[in-house]
Amino acid sequence: MNELLDTILDLVQSVDPVLRTALAGLFIMLETTILLGLIVPGDTVVLVASTAVESPAEYWALTLTVIAGALVGASLGFAIGRFFGPRLRVSALGRRLGEKNWHRAESFLQHRGGIAVFISRFLPVLHSLTPLVVGMSTLRYRTFMLWLTPACIIWAFAYVTVGSLAADGYRSIAGQLDYAALIFVGVVAGFWLLVFAVKKVLDRYVNRIIDLPNESDVPTLES
Repeated sequence: MNELLDTILDLVQSVDPVLRTALAGLFIMLETTILLGLIVPGDTVVLVASTAVESPAEYWALTLTVIAGALVGASLGFAIGRFFGPRLRVSALGRRLGEKNWHRAESFLQHRGGIAVFISRFLPVLHSLTPLVVGMSTLRYRTFMLWLTPACIIWAFAYVTVGSLAADGYRSIAGQLDYAALIFVGVVAGFWLLVFAVKKVLDRYVNRIIDLPNESDVPTLES
């Protein structure tokens, strides 16, 4: 199994570092943009790209590019919501997202404001839909970025660090252990299980919050 994993990792590493980093940033930007974020596996691309990191410079370049890509994608979603949100919601594409998801994103934002922006970054569907809903609300772009940026930083460092450390650890023991590939798979699988568990906890929190009665219109959290 080591040979198979070596082939995969070597294939990823054979891609030019600049191109690899740019693709990761592009995919994460698309993931955080409304509609595209529901079909583009940005997290998988980032994790795969991180396995090819060979130096601190590549690590920081990838991490910062991923953060920038996430912020640009969310900013595009915000702009779409600000200028086209209501029309998009009633369009065929908007209806395909489901009224339940629209209501969920709106209700969570109404109840938790900026905190909802932060938490939504870690949840499927909401991480793409929330920027659009925020753009349709009274929440300022500056406040939106204030809450979103730390979430994107945490997300990027988590994925890039796990991917790069797992690959580096595998390469250091592959020559001594025939089952080194299994250890690598176990580490990655463990990370995915942890991510899944965190998402489930946050998802339950969101469901609990959106069932609360509305206290006011969408808050700006500026007071």
